[in-house]
Amino acid sequence: MKLYSYWRSTTSYRVRVALQMKGLSHEIRPVDLVAGEQSSPDYRKINPGQGVPALVLDDGTVLTQSMAILEWLEETRTEPALLPRDPVDRAQVRAAAQVIAADIHPVNNLRVIGRLKSMGHSGEETVEWMRDWMARGFAAFSTLIRPDTPFCFGDAPGLADVCLVPQLYNAHRWGLDLGPFERLTQIEDLCLKRPEFDAARPENQPDAT
Repeated sequence: MKLYSYWRSTTSYRVRVALQMKGLSHEIRPVDLVAGEQSSPDYRKINPGQGVPALVLDDGTVLTQSMAILEWLEETRTEPALLPRDPVDRAQVRAAAQVIAADIHPVNNLRVIGRLKSMGHSGEETVEWMRDWMARGFAAFSTLIRPDTPFCFGDAPGLADVCLVPQLYNAHRWGLDLGPFERLTQIEDLCLKRPEFDAARPENQPDAT
């Protein structure tokens, strides 16, 4: 399989972690978002949405959108599980993951920040924008996860953790005060000690600069 990825992309980071957790061999194909490679004609043939990640399967099928890719991985490679078996538990894990995937990330991605700057907002204002949405999202996320388990919902990382750690990478990058979110940073520390999370870190990618 080939994963089209950008080293700092949190959505690519999610999929990199999951591929490592599932033990699936894959080749990283870097797409430089800052240089605009996602809008090149060749890449638009792979992903008309002009974003990352895109996962090309062995038979040439292309999957896009990180959460859809994660669902496909879970449905086709059931171990280790990213979701619990109980339907209510599964819905609760998905809800926490979607706080990050649907509430935080869409308003913090490169295209949105670029649009804000084109409308006259300063770099400082766009950073404050990102911090604000991350803080709101992390506050909600913290109330949705279990308070009594090492990871978000159990003794091993799952879908919520796979979404959380990349978003915390962005939070560190943009200087969000994480003091109010000690539980989340504790989970992050545990995750990053695991080889599958470590291998997926942005700084460990072939296009890291």
